[in-house]
Amino acid sequence: MLFGKLLTAFATTLLATVSAVPVEVETSQIGKRDFGPVTIFTPPSTYVNERTLYARSLLLKDGSILTTWENYDWSGMPWFPIFKSTDHGFTWTNFSQAHDTQNGWGLRYQPFLHLLENDIGGFKAGTILLAGNSIPADLSKTQLELYASTDNGASWGFVSHIANGGKAVPNNGETPVWEPFLLEYKGQVICYYSDQRDPAHGQKLVYQSTSDLKNWGKVVDVEANAVYSARPGMPIISKMSNNQYFLTYENGGAAEVDFAVYYKIVSNPLSFGKIQGQALRTVDGHVPYGSPYNIWTPVGPLQQGTVVVNANSDSDCFINHNYGTGNWTRLTTQAYADYSRSLAVGLNPKDIVIVSGGALGMGPTNHVYMAARDVNGCSTC
Repeated sequence: MLFGKLLTAFATTLLATVSAVPVEVETSQIGKRDFGPVTIFTPPSTYVNERTLYARSLLLKDGSILTTWENYDWSGMPWFPIFKSTDHGFTWTNFSQAHDTQNGWGLRYQPFLHLLENDIGGFKAGTILLAGNSIPADLSKTQLELYASTDNGASWGFVSHIANGGKAVPNNGETPVWEPFLLEYKGQVICYYSDQRDPAHGQKLVYQSTSDLKNWGKVVDVEANAVYSARPGMPIISKMSNNQYFLTYENGGAAEVDFAVYYKIVSNPLSFGKIQGQALRTVDGHVPYGSPYNIWTPVGPLQQGTVVVNANSDSDCFINHNYGTGNWTRLTTQAYADYSRSLAVGLNPKDIVIVSGGALGMGPTNHVYMAARDVNGCSTC
């Protein structure tokens, strides 16, 4: 893939923007951020099924970026690869691997990376948490696991079992657990995930929380539709500067379009289950659908930052400048419309980092890539 045109960087304004972050970076690499896709990893032909999917990224305090994804080397026990970029996404190296050390099944599906902001349960701020789904080769069980790295992702150790479920097949009547997402809140880490174990619901969204990263609390509903066949899934949450929390999920069975992107906004991330979600609809009437992801960045025209959402249905992102209320508009990107494409805020908070592992049913052409986009829609700044 070819980069877009890259401009040389400006140092003074950028360093002032990120002065609170201790970084040692080559600022000449940061300039025009509307570029990509840049290939991170191309799977060999020996990989099975989709080969790669479900990529996630994490920006570290030193300005480097980590990525991981579903890695379909199923010749043995699958693992989560960790790739690293120290030049803001222009080049990538194979940095480390996270392996299943507990079940003998492998780490197979749905990795998620989180950087601890506070000391929790004997783990210091700056520890990297990795949640994911450990699943045996016959797909007969699902086990959400938590691993941690105290050396910026160079090595990984097991921390705790979060939740266990049945067969890894996304059909109503099966009982798997899926798609973990981690959030810190008032001395706790909350794990939100999709849950098919409740016989009253084909699938629902739930959370469990922990104050020590070892012991996880009771299962609490986040979205549980009264219609059994409904399948809310793939929860992602951002905290905004008004101290509200923005949740997106795909709503299987939605009236607007199947797996429409829905959202909820609350002041307490433990209370999502108390309100109804609503469909994300743009000013031109479009409702995106499938595997949404969201971020919030402080950059925006109204001093209220910007909520950014994407979905499997579109190459575009969807943006809102009023904490998720009011108008949603499109933001074009150079990324592809892919399954569970993830977003992150870059070192400069105007930059959107887009990472993807590819599309469903496109295994022979899937690869892991990154693209970047200026949240203002600027192509020259």
